Parts: sequence; structure tokens; C-alpha cells
Amino acid sequence: YMFLVVGIDSILTGQTLIENIYYSEFLRWIILADIVWLITLLGYALKRKSYKTDSNLHYLQNSPIKEHKICVIMPAFNEELSIKQVVEDFQGQNFVKHVIVIDNKSTDDTVKIAKGCGATVIEKKENKGYSHSLVVGLKEALKTDANIVTITESDGTFNGYDLDKMVPYLNNCDMVIGSRQNQVISEKGNQNSAFFVWANFLLAKLIQIKYLSLDHMGIINLTDVGCIMRVIKRDALEKIINKLTYPGSDKPVGGVGIGLYITMLGIEEDLKIIEIPVTFKRRIGKSKLTGIGKKKTIKIGLQFLWLILTS
Repeated sequence: YMFLVVGIDSILTGQTLIENIYYSEFLRWIILADIVWLITLLGYALKRKSYKTDSNLHYLQNSPIKEHKICVIMPAFNEELSIKQVVEDFQGQNFVKHVIVIDNKSTDDTVKIAKGCGATVIEKKENKGYSHSLVVGLKEALKTDANIVTITESDGTFNGYDLDKMVPYLNNCDMVIGSRQNQVISEKGNQNSAFFVWANFLLAKLIQIKYLSLDHMGIINLTDVGCIMRVIKRDALEKIINKLTYPGSDKPVGGVGIGLYITMLGIEEDLKIIEIPVTFKRRIGKSKLTGIGKKKTIKIGLQFLWLILTS
């Protein structure tokens, strides 16, 4: 910006750009700051040239799952309008053997409807939040005979048929994460506003920088840190499950950013992770985020940022 402005000013006043820089202390500091951060970035990139480059841990391996047995978990809170449709949708997918609904002490008929559909329902005695329900669900999934665990929402925003394209990637990966950033497979009017889309994208790129591998622009390519839809191999989940809560507590690490934390923890534990596009629809019923305001939204975004920088 200063280059453009000063360049135009140079033409109008007759001074050269070099002269303007020479006589402007402000511009000299700007240029010095640019040089410093560029050198720092270059040094960081060169340091990461061999980051996570073990051929057995971080490159192509083909380990097909012989017999798919999928357990789907979905946290729920007052989702009586959508729960039947979502449960039946996932029950009807190939290889889905278990559907577990973790009820966060709903006050409507969510539990009754889910049980009526044949889902296993975990009824919590108190509302400890979405992230707590998610961790409870993951632990319950490990009590089944499933070798693949799926996380989804109970509000109807995701489609069960996306499992058909996500699960095959588990032949080469440990975890497959969804991305809601593709317009052509998103329903118009979904709850991802422009702010959410770009905030998720920028935070995703920050994670890529954090786990930069110079040879491949990062150990992982991400566009959407807020998408919870994913599939995980059982043995991969067993590797990280005890690190999802603080020691001696059932409090989830990461709070509202539990999905983001699972992704970063997976990278730290050398899980192979890939992100692929998934369909995204308007939710059924009223969003739990409706009316929280811009200040609360920004606060959540800052919590995500702090989690990325400190985890």
C-alpha cells in the first residue's frame, strides 16, 4: 500500500521513490519490519524441510479395512425436529452397524424419538456442552465392535451418503475430515455466513503454517476448521482418546474447538489426515448459535486462534 501511494506521490511531486524512503523514517521502519519477517519466514520454512518426512508415518501406505463396521455418533440437544431423519439417514448407509445419540439433557422429545428409531441413546444427567457429548460419544463407540467411527451433527446439515466417498480414503489414511467450503455442494441458506467461511479458511491456513512441511506445503491441507463431520479408524481413535480431556477430568481440551483440537492432536500423534469436500445443508429447526451476536462469534474465533497458537 505504501509503495503504491508513495510511488504515485513521487510522480506528482517529482521526488523519486528512493528519496521518499530516505527522508521518511516511517517507511524505513516498514521496510525493516518486512525484511525481518521475510527472513524469519524463510528460516522457519528451511527448518521445516524435513519435518514429518518419515516414509512409514507420513507418506503413502495402503492398508485396506477388510470388513467395514461403522459406528456413527451424534451429539444432540433439543433436536426433535431433525433427529428421526438424521438417525434413519445414517442407519440406511452401507456398513453402518451402530448409531449412538448422546443427549445433552434435552427438554423436548429428542430422546424418545431417537430411541424409537432404534438408536442407542446416552442420556447425560446434566448439560455439560457439545464438546463433552462428543468425547462421551467417542468413548462409547470404542465399546462397540466398530472399526470405523463417524462423527456427525444431529441437525440435518450433513448427509449420510457422504460416507461412501469418505470411507475409501481410510485405505490410505487414519482420519478423513469434511470441508463445507464448496458452494456447488452446499445448500443455499445454510448457517455458514461469509464471516464463518473466511474465518474458518484463514484459521485452517494458520494450522497449515504451524505444521509446515516445505516439500508439500504442509503435512495437511485444510480449508475448514469448523467442520465436525469426519471418519476415523478405530486404532487411530484409541491412540488419541485419552488426550481429549484434561488429566483426571472429563473436561474436553479445546472447549468449543474440540473438532479443531482433534485434528491438531491427530497431526501431533502422526495420524495421516486428509480433508475432502462434503455436502452441507440448511439445518432443521433453530440453530443453537442463532442470536449469539458478532461479539460472541468473534470471541469464539479468538478461542480457536488461541487454541491453534498454544496447543
